[in-house]
Amino acid sequence: MATQERPVAIIGAGPVGLAAAAHLIEYGETPLIFEAGETVGHNMMTWSHVRMFSPWQYTVDGAMVRLLENTGWEMPPAQDLPTGGDLVTKFLRPFAELPQVKDQLRLGSKVVAISRVHTDKMKDKSRGDLPFVLHIEQADGEEYFVEAKSVIDASGTWHNPNPLGAHGLYAPGEKANRDNIFYGIPDILGQHADRYANKRVMVVGSGHSAINALLELGQLREEYPNTTVFWAMRGSNLHKVYGGELNDELPARGALGTRMRTLVENGSVTIISPFYLSRIDNENGALCVKGDTNNGEQTVAVDEIIGTTGARPNLEMLRELRLEIDPSLESTPVLAPMIDPNIHSCGTVRPHGEAELRHPENNFYIVGMKSYGRAPSFLLATGYEQARSVVAYLAGDYEAAKEVQFNLPETGVCSTDFADDGSLISTCCGADGCETTVVEEAPVANVAIGDIPIKLETIPVKNSGSCC
Repeated sequence: MATQERPVAIIGAGPVGLAAAAHLIEYGETPLIFEAGETVGHNMMTWSHVRMFSPWQYTVDGAMVRLLENTGWEMPPAQDLPTGGDLVTKFLRPFAELPQVKDQLRLGSKVVAISRVHTDKMKDKSRGDLPFVLHIEQADGEEYFVEAKSVIDASGTWHNPNPLGAHGLYAPGEKANRDNIFYGIPDILGQHADRYANKRVMVVGSGHSAINALLELGQLREEYPNTTVFWAMRGSNLHKVYGGELNDELPARGALGTRMRTLVENGSVTIISPFYLSRIDNENGALCVKGDTNNGEQTVAVDEIIGTTGARPNLEMLRELRLEIDPSLESTPVLAPMIDPNIHSCGTVRPHGEAELRHPENNFYIVGMKSYGRAPSFLLATGYEQARSVVAYLAGDYEAAKEVQFNLPETGVCSTDFADDGSLISTCCGADGCETTVVEEAPVANVAIGDIPIKLETIPVKNSGSCC
């Protein structure tokens, strides 16, 4: 078979991977989609109960919509907020049922390694002309090779969470006590309610996943008042954690911060900040979580831990490919300074595409959340634009690959646009020509969301030693 007749392999049948497939179909190309899970959007279904803060208009891809609308499909109301489950059942699954997609979709098929046919990473001769070969492991145990002319890795990072340990490493005792640790966002008000009701629960992390978990624990506590909630985070800038609130360009995202502020300042949640988790011991059935704080080592006794410390890319399957990886973020070196969370929030990341995602391995690209490496500021609309640009380049439409087709609100702020003193730094979500200005933070007393009086204090925790 000639190389040009081979398909373009897509790894991952989440929203960005399926978007890449849609754009390939529109260009007359053949995608071959591998998904390790048993359904499209497998990773999203693990947080199917969580409502997204972006409305439908910013959570769908244009090419997917066009192909679906040809069959009579109608998009839900543009301003409604889908849950993760809604996005899968109302968008991804209908798209996956299209004949031109379904026939090319391989569920329960995990890509474990990628190389070039009859060569390895070290060999130069004719490398760019050789097809890729993917090693596939099926859920039933069968293994086989597949050849492809190009590869788009949209496998994401959700399945590879960061450790809870303060140093980017698993803390001693973390793996041993994994049965009492949930990495991600559990369904606290649904299937996991019994796990947390009237228990001592620690949430570790400071992003939107942490806030979602904490808000649900606050609701659970209303019905089960003996539920005790601790919030451990490495940082101490609560303004940054609460985010834009009323000034956020995505109102639902701002509302999360406002509700979280009221929950904390009511005393329903005990903040431990800064807290650098160093050890987890099991003593008499309780988890003794130890960490370094400004007051020395402290210990908190809990029954369950929810880890929301983000995720990192799994690069193991790419070892035989020639990649350029930023030593800090694990994105491409060109993309890294554009998304560096030490400098940028989601509001200051400029639109980008094929050129910024290019690796030395010709015709191989990482798109979606995995393309950001360890940076947490990824937006789904960004992933769709990446997929469009990369596919345009692979299809030979180089002018379209260079274009920017990116539609997001151009006002307001993102979740991390705050100085340490609480002043709000307004951004414009990466639109050209925007200027950064400093505006006054909205008075907390005027916030209408939540019915709990606001009072800020950090509650001390137990000193080091036995916690049981």
